[in-house]
Amino acid sequence: MLFGRDREMAQIEGLVDLVHEGGGALVISGVPGIGKSALLAVAIARAEARDVMVSGVSGVQSETHLPFAGLHQLLRPMLGTADRLSARQREALLGAFGMAEVSDPEPFMVALAVLNLLGEVAAARPLLIVVDDLQWLDRPTIEVLGFVARRVRSDPIVLLMALRDGYPTSLDDSDVPELRLAGLDPAAAEALLNAQAADLSVGMRRRVLSEADGNPLALVELPLALDTGTATAEAGLLPLTARLERAFAVRLAELPPHTRGLLLVAAANDGHDLADVLAGGGMMTGTEMTAEALAPAMDAGLVELHGQALRFRHPLVRSTIYQKAGRVDRLAAHAALARVHGRDPDRRTWHRAAAIAHRDESVAAELAEVAARARQRGAIPVAVTALRRAAEVSEEPTAGARRLLAAAELAFELGRGDQVAELLALAEPSVLGELPRARVVWLTEMLGEGRDEGPARIRRLVTTAEEVEAAGDRELALGFVRAAAIRCWWSDPGWEQRRRVIALAERLAAGDEDPELLVTLATAGAVERGADVIERLAKMRDTRLDGAATRLLGIAASTVGAFDLVGDFMDASIADLRAQGRLGLLTRALSTQVWRHVFCGDWAGALLVAEEAHRLARETAQVRRQASSLGMLGLLAGLRGEEERGLALVAEGERVLGTVAISSAVAVLQHARGMIALCAGRYDDAFGHLWRLFEPGDAAHHQIWRQWVISELAEAAVATGRRETARGAVAELEQVAARTPSPLLHLGLRHARALLADDADAEALYLDALSADLSRWPTARARLLLAHGMWLRRRRRIQEARAPLRAARDAFDVLGLLAWGERARQELRAAGEASDLRVPPTAEFLTSQELHIARLAADGLSNREIAQQLYLSHRTVSTHLYRAFPKLGITSRAQLRDALVNTSRD
Repeated sequence: MLFGRDREMAQIEGLVDLVHEGGGALVISGVPGIGKSALLAVAIARAEARDVMVSGVSGVQSETHLPFAGLHQLLRPMLGTADRLSARQREALLGAFGMAEVSDPEPFMVALAVLNLLGEVAAARPLLIVVDDLQWLDRPTIEVLGFVARRVRSDPIVLLMALRDGYPTSLDDSDVPELRLAGLDPAAAEALLNAQAADLSVGMRRRVLSEADGNPLALVELPLALDTGTATAEAGLLPLTARLERAFAVRLAELPPHTRGLLLVAAANDGHDLADVLAGGGMMTGTEMTAEALAPAMDAGLVELHGQALRFRHPLVRSTIYQKAGRVDRLAAHAALARVHGRDPDRRTWHRAAAIAHRDESVAAELAEVAARARQRGAIPVAVTALRRAAEVSEEPTAGARRLLAAAELAFELGRGDQVAELLALAEPSVLGELPRARVVWLTEMLGEGRDEGPARIRRLVTTAEEVEAAGDRELALGFVRAAAIRCWWSDPGWEQRRRVIALAERLAAGDEDPELLVTLATAGAVERGADVIERLAKMRDTRLDGAATRLLGIAASTVGAFDLVGDFMDASIADLRAQGRLGLLTRALSTQVWRHVFCGDWAGALLVAEEAHRLARETAQVRRQASSLGMLGLLAGLRGEEERGLALVAEGERVLGTVAISSAVAVLQHARGMIALCAGRYDDAFGHLWRLFEPGDAAHHQIWRQWVISELAEAAVATGRRETARGAVAELEQVAARTPSPLLHLGLRHARALLADDADAEALYLDALSADLSRWPTARARLLLAHGMWLRRRRRIQEARAPLRAARDAFDVLGLLAWGERARQELRAAGEASDLRVPPTAEFLTSQELHIARLAADGLSNREIAQQLYLSHRTVSTHLYRAFPKLGITSRAQLRDALVNTSRD
């Protein structure tokens, strides 16, 4: 019976009771002893009563360095079902457990495999997963559990995780619900105390209630400590956790020496196996140990035996035993365990490392091998920890520095900037040699990528690249060139600096069509080398390359404004990156793909991709991508007439971006603000936001991005009487356009020229703009028609105005651009022609995820194939389709394609 937890029990039991209808996840958090494990026990009992399968795992502090140890413990009973997974997923999962050879595994492929494995198991019988002491599971396991927790709503799976306060995890910033446990209220605390120690005196009772402060474990343990006379006044001044540890320590001191020795081995062990503990205890004492030696500890309520598993009554008992032991005894316990785990190289090595009080190169070398194995299994955080410990026990400072540098490079892959900085600070004093020192410089530069220091930094990067090239490391030199090029994109250092970057890139390139070279030419010379880039990309449309390489080509196309070419590369790249599980690169590819959809008129596609980019940017901790995706979503909301939501999304993007002073990132958010204001008819605000992109010295000033908003700036300028200012901006860009064939720039300039022209010239300029090939730019065409119709109406050419206004209205309706569609209707009414209200196509009643899944299903993909693409379970896909069919007015999958095509024509 639990006292005072009726509300919490009802919430947890409700999740279990409804698991047949849909799943859920919950993090139960609180201080030690607050009742997290007790609530998990309630859930287990409820599940067993409801014929729900239960699988659980409990974190052990000494296991945090074993890759996927917690996940393996959790899934071991289910691995027989792994043959139902796709070959790629099965290989990733078994590789994570060291049961198969894999090369360059992707952690997210492991996570997707786990999600689908659990789905397969739960399809036969609903599943409850309980995780106690989440904070002490290895980090790769925690990452996978977070991935699963965000995706089980449509599966008969409930995931409950208990987390101790003060231990941040990757779940802290996720959208997994949290149940935070507070202390029991006074009435419940008294009831629990009465049940445990009814014969306490009034004074002692008051003291226990005061010191326990509603903590259930304290209400049980403090009366026992008081009864033995150990709760001194000094103890009462300690934090509650320390007082509980002292109470357990008193019981420990009363045990026989051989029992205490066994408990120390158990506390140091990375598992619960009784045989390992008895073997280790025997090695420490030189005598054979049996389970009978644990009887005094069991009588004292410190440990429990469950079959062949030895478990501590509470994690505080384990930590108390380990901390109270002498240093020599702890080293001996780990030395014994190293021998016990002789057949498990990872466990043996970690215990060897914990058993030495001096530097030992043989242990360091073994730890480096542990790191290599962890990396091969996709457990990069474990590899970082192993390399750091290897550095600590390395006999030679240079060897230690080399291992720290390797750890820093892996931490950089994880996006752990704080960890990289710490590792570099430890390594730098002992780093010798030109190339190792260049690697320190490289990582330091990458750490500071949020700082835009302008030309000085770019000069430093190029100089270092030249030195590294001379030293013979072409790949590292290319890394410096890439960094310099991207900084040229963030903020223009001038042509001389950019030319130097380009020259070095061309010297290092594998050939004229090297994707690395083309993306460097685009980012460092979008105007000056734009024609070369576009010409080479056009020739490479049918070239088959890896997803990472085609992503670079797509970025190159977008950077020079050739968004009509982006899809030729990015579609293939996204498909490859999805299949490979490379979510970090996939997020970046999606961010580029959004703008392709925006500028080329697929607004429904833009929304789908932007939402996925935002979701994945959060999961992969890419702050700039997350801020950019929020700006995209805000812009799209503004185009649909959702001004308030759009502004909220942009504000959130600015919050996420924080103090990162990169002009391209700020420009995206200002572009969104300008578009939202323009669609809402707030022309002064729109001009102010967009003009910042043209104003030298402003944080949003960007030489390239301004080219892409010139038509919006001109529209706001006409409405606010700022024609001359906008004409000056157009004149500047005319000079740029003379040097680059950038399709988006020339498109925007034709629109802006017509908008800003005097009456005598405007007609010809509108007709010139409309006569261009706009087949791949439907939004630009619709906006031109609207502008032309408005111009005609204001010159009282009413009859002529109606045709372009009518065409603009119909185009905006099909595109789903409600704000501009309403403006076209207003203009038509002013021209004397009424318009029916737009009837939304039925597809617009789908959620973005339903629409995404419906589109893929219409293309012929199975539920499992869709699930793999979108990193969902196939049951989630099935649920979304089940909800989408009635909204589309259809009853079968075969009708999907026609339903989606027809709704786009309504």
